[in-house]
Amino acid sequence: MFNTIAVFAGGGLGAVIRYLIGVWFLKYLHVNLPLATFTVNITGCFIIGFLYILFINKTDWNSAVKLALTAGFCGGLTTFSTFSVELFEMVRTAQYIQAVLYTALSVIAGLIAVMIGAYFAKLCI
Repeated sequence: MFNTIAVFAGGGLGAVIRYLIGVWFLKYLHVNLPLATFTVNITGCFIIGFLYILFINKTDWNSAVKLALTAGFCGGLTTFSTFSVELFEMVRTAQYIQAVLYTALSVIAGLIAVMIGAYFAKLCI
């Protein structure tokens, strides 16, 4: 039960931060691009890459903390559903090149962010 509460708390925090980043992007960067979603997704990839390496090497961490940070916080921060609806809107409005670029850039940058996060975790261990 404690693990479930930890995921709930971490997820809530991650979702609120994602929401606030979206509000900030709308308020200060008046561009018609999905930069907020891209930013939170790539940031989440970096964080989970870091945590993955940290947790497989430091097994003494409490499982509730691990779950709060990974499934909870990273899961709440990142958003595949918003990415998908933004992609759908690009396809619906015949922005095919942008859709392909957004997809490719998101996947490639996400993988690179995980790798960079893992690299930094190895430096900290």
